[in-house]
Amino acid sequence: MYLTDKQIADRYGVTRPTIWRWTRTDPTFPKPISLSPGCTRWKLDEIESWEAARRAA
Repeated sequence: MYLTDKQIADRYGVTRPTIWRWTRTDPTFPKPISLSPGCTRWKLDEIESWEAARRAA
């Protein structure tokens, strides 16, 4: 399953630009996948793994 930047922003209560900033500045944040021009998504399992790693830290 894939998530949009809006879905991830809603999940964490942040804005869409914050998600893109995390992509650029946090090396542990999952990298987005370009499915087609103008269609970028994140894999749900990678987001959940990132969450688990942050909880464990």
